[in-house]
Amino acid sequence: MPVKQKSKSFLLSSFLISTAFFSQAHNVSEGYVKPDDPLVVQHLEQWQDLKFGLFMHWGTYSQWGIVESWSLCPEDESWTQRKPEHGASYYDYVKNYENLQTTFNPTRFNPQKWADAAKKAGMKYVVFTTKHHDGFTMFDTKESDYKITSSKTPFSKNPKADVTKEIFSTFRKEGFKIGAYFSKPDWHSENYWWPYFPPKDRNVNYDPKKYPERWDSFKKFTFNQLNEITSSYGKIDILWLDGGWVRPFHSIDPAVEWQRTIKVEQDIDMDKIGTMARKNQPGIIIVDRTVPGKWENYVTPEQAVPEHALSIPWESCITMGDSFSYVPDDNYKSSQKIIETLIKIISGGGNYLMNIAPGPDGDYDAVVYDRLKEISGWMEKNQSAVFATRSIAPYHEENFYYTRSKDGKTVNVFHISEKAEYKAPENLAFTVPENFKPNTVQILGLPSKIQWKHSGNTIEIKMPRDRSALQYATVIQMKK
Repeated sequence: MPVKQKSKSFLLSSFLISTAFFSQAHNVSEGYVKPDDPLVVQHLEQWQDLKFGLFMHWGTYSQWGIVESWSLCPEDESWTQRKPEHGASYYDYVKNYENLQTTFNPTRFNPQKWADAAKKAGMKYVVFTTKHHDGFTMFDTKESDYKITSSKTPFSKNPKADVTKEIFSTFRKEGFKIGAYFSKPDWHSENYWWPYFPPKDRNVNYDPKKYPERWDSFKKFTFNQLNEITSSYGKIDILWLDGGWVRPFHSIDPAVEWQRTIKVEQDIDMDKIGTMARKNQPGIIIVDRTVPGKWENYVTPEQAVPEHALSIPWESCITMGDSFSYVPDDNYKSSQKIIETLIKIISGGGNYLMNIAPGPDGDYDAVVYDRLKEISGWMEKNQSAVFATRSIAPYHEENFYYTRSKDGKTVNVFHISEKAEYKAPENLAFTVPENFKPNTVQILGLPSKIQWKHSGNTIEIKMPRDRSALQYATVIQMKK
């Protein structure tokens, strides 16, 4: 993942960048290409209604409580540092890391518990890491024995060993849209990191043009695994492809620091993959991250929110804690911070994909359930201002953020304070969107009527004396 990237197209605000994992922030691609498949266009429109999704990074690395996969990468970056107790040399470390397969036994795995908590919090879709860069598959692939269902893995004896199948079927049953994360690079594959050469960085460690048969074998391996996921795991709504350095050489943007490290052609044949995925799953949304063109159906700023509203489909993936993977005693964001983040994202027209990492035992930390329960209380009162909405100018002014209903008959105005604890003020005054004349104004979650005055392009509200029910934010809903 790239280091301190800056998009040429969009400025990213700094308020959400994680200090511990800032180095993993992704840029936003230039050159968005709108899909021409009517079913994909329809599904993207439906996806933009969902607003709030659950991301889950989970693998054998959770046992060490370290960042996912990256310690295998021989780059001298803060997030790739290896702990000496896990191996005296690089090769000892890799051996011990891969041996985590033999102890992975998450016996508390219960996807229904996750789905119940996420659904109450208002989450509408899930994206799960079927395979990260380390190559360990959390599904029952036939292409490799480096998988959770291998006899080498203790959890393989569990009836729910194919955790991808269990997660997808459970969340689908609860009405969630299903997203499959998949890493294009595979650092376990001998056809990506060929043992003949030592790996130098995150990229393929040989020249695919010099050894085309080996690269063709890797392309076939990748195609087959993605075919398995899109043909054997029920309805898949999103194929979320990570590892943007696996890309056609001509697509490299030299203005982006991490893309300048790509020295060889790594064309994985996305046309062949995308065509197969769409044959298996008609209308599937495909996200070939950071590779602009027909297979990046929406863009994915990471650990950041675009400073301005975007006119294309987008989603910010942001961790609830500091890390995408499970880390003991992680620093989880407050419910207020999470809700403020959601408000900022949806006012800019995006979706919020919030990452929660299961631990080695197969469950979330207890604090995660506390956060989701607190969010559910707020969402219950304010969901009409969140879901199936779109952005509307002025988008954001000072502490006010705007959304509208798709028919344009309702405008929602969110007031936040970004202080330790939100306290609704006695009076509110904010700009009314151009050409919008409200007939009714109400505060969601407050039963009493409010006093309001429309003068010029401004509305002034005198708030009721008892405002204690307004936690995290005040949501004003105006209707024509």
